Amino acid sequence: MTLRVPKAELAPELRDALVEQLGAVPEPVEVLWNHPELAEANQKFAARVAECEAADASLKTFAHMAVAAQVGCGWCLDVNYFHALNQKLDLNKASQVPRWREAEVFTPLERDVLKYAEAMTNTPPTVTDDLSARLLERLGPAALVELTVFIGFANLAARCNLAHGIASQGYSDACGIPLASRPGKPAA
Repeated sequence: MTLRVPKAELAPELRDALVEQLGAVPEPVEVLWNHPELAEANQKFAARVAECEAADASLKTFAHMAVAAQVGCGWCLDVNYFHALNQKLDLNKASQVPRWREAEVFTPLERDVLKYAEAMTNTPPTVTDDLSARLLERLGPAALVELTVFIGFANLAARCNLAHGIASQGYSDACGIPLASRPGKPAA
């Protein structure tokens, strides 16, 4: 994939902080920085959503990976696999998110969360009352709202990255487990 929007020059302190935190400057940040006001708003919103703790972090990470796999955002799948490593999540599960229906490693709750992420990502969305009720019963209202907003943000990020031509930057290389490909699709 070819980058469709040029990278903007970042302030040295921001560039240095990102390199220290992630080992490289994420291309989505460099592209969004062409519009600094929007880039800052995006970073603030992403940080605020990530800080919320009503929904389990592993469920949110797996949900974002399910969105990325469905939409085809290699960058999102790659960076979320890296996050899974840093969050000390089960890397075997993380590697299987793109093929979660065939994998036997997920709990019933994780399966419902992955199904919910895909249902929200479908166009038009295919979320059912039954699925929402099961998640509401298991997670509670605050966690379900948080998960829903998180998945919505994952869709925003994945679709923007694809439109901008942003591809994987190799963050998951540090994890040592290759990402599984989604059935019928090549690995991200």
